[in-house]
Amino acid sequence: MSLDRTSPKPGDLIEIFYLGYEHWAIYVGNGYVVHMAPTCEAAGGGVSGFSSVVGNRAIVKKELLSVVAGKHKYRVNNKRDKKYNPLPPNKIVQQAEKMVGKEVPYSVTTNNCEHFVTALRYDIPHSDQVTNGIITFVLTFLYGVPGLLISKVTRILQNS
Repeated sequence: MSLDRTSPKPGDLIEIFYLGYEHWAIYVGNGYVVHMAPTCEAAGGGVSGFSSVVGNRAIVKKELLSVVAGKHKYRVNNKRDKKYNPLPPNKIVQQAEKMVGKEVPYSVTTNNCEHFVTALRYDIPHSDQVTNGIITFVLTFLYGVPGLLISKVTRILQNS
């Protein structure tokens, strides 16, 4: 996995690697990203995975990428560009900026931060984290540890 921390362009999807999950944002220029954050964190920077999972509302925030990512690794990840045509960068940024400050519904399975940014870039909400999580659960349930290993190998192959 290449970690591109230096050259995002407006409209790029940014994948941030927190412990146990990935947080997604959309780069809007000048070092800033737009992303969904739990409403309990509206006043402060950063993202809490636990708050995101248990809450059903989120707020759309515009913050410096350096603040959102902190010390965590991140990369530009426009992985769906081969399958879907991205909207023009100016339209992506304009739509993202219009959402800033709005409180929106949040669901870890149907409307999470990855759904949010893929909808902005491609006009199609999608979350591989949800798909991969379901696959991991089923394989682990059916096959135990070997199923968990199969799921991990599959994810590695998808990201290469």
